[in-house]
Amino acid sequence: MARQGIFPYLQLTRPANVVTAIADIWAGFAIAGAWDYMATDYVYGEGDFWLNLLCLSLSTIGLYAGGVAFNDVADAELDAIERPERPIPSGRASKSTATIMSLTLLVLGVIAAAQVNWLAAGLALAVAVLAVGYDYWGKHQRILGPINMGLCRSGNLLLGISVAPEVLEKLWPIAVIPLIYVAAITMISRGEVHGKNRKALYFGGAMYGSIFVFIFAMAYIQGPRYLHVLPFLALLAYMIFPPLAKAIRTQEPKFIGKSVKAAVISLIIVNASIAAAFSGWPVGIIVLLLLPISLWLGKKFAVT
Repeated sequence: MARQGIFPYLQLTRPANVVTAIADIWAGFAIAGAWDYMATDYVYGEGDFWLNLLCLSLSTIGLYAGGVAFNDVADAELDAIERPERPIPSGRASKSTATIMSLTLLVLGVIAAAQVNWLAAGLALAVAVLAVGYDYWGKHQRILGPINMGLCRSGNLLLGISVAPEVLEKLWPIAVIPLIYVAAITMISRGEVHGKNRKALYFGGAMYGSIFVFIFAMAYIQGPRYLHVLPFLALLAYMIFPPLAKAIRTQEPKFIGKSVKAAVISLIIVNASIAAAFSGWPVGIIVLLLLPISLWLGKKFAVT
């Protein structure tokens, strides 16, 4: 790795996207009620909250970074034709080294999750398998591909909830939110190279719309906190719908790519909305603080 330098390998891990995965974990903690017990842990010096948050955040970093890096490994030959500027086809990163790095990150992700409990370790392993399965098989499937990618995000949110296994047992269906959202992104992203995918763009937009309904309904069920999610949902709409409208209007790969980038980074806002629904707007703000970090990294590294 020293010969080529570390930067091309960092590019493979999509750092801006990795931050959105951390938001999944933090939102999962809100669903589990962990943020509500943070002060108690701090006062009594138990430290479980911070240790678990650190371990699962490190776990998702390894899982996401390893998964997306494997994607470039799997696409090396195709990228040499369609995207020769990427690290592996350009020769700036070695395919063999990238493979070793990706596998190592995935293994470390599972090990970090195992420090919390065995349920978390099992979920982390499932996410790793789903990610590699998508890289080598799922993305070539028209229908199952978006579902495959969505399941990776669903597993990541459940990984955060696994800090409280009894809550996970009851609320696991909430994983449908990232499943639908990420499936929509995956569907839309297929026009990044050639464009002309208006039907997919419209259908993806409808799927985005369903997310707003799900989150608001979920917040309403929680009680008075449903009002807490409204500012977050307004911000989400501002982030994803204008770029999508431009992509639909122009049908150009450039604008489709911008729409995908906005939607990927806006996963943080989706998670902030969920966190606000379960733990109130202050926790939603804490999750939202990851957004400027992701936006800054998005200027330094490719998102798609």
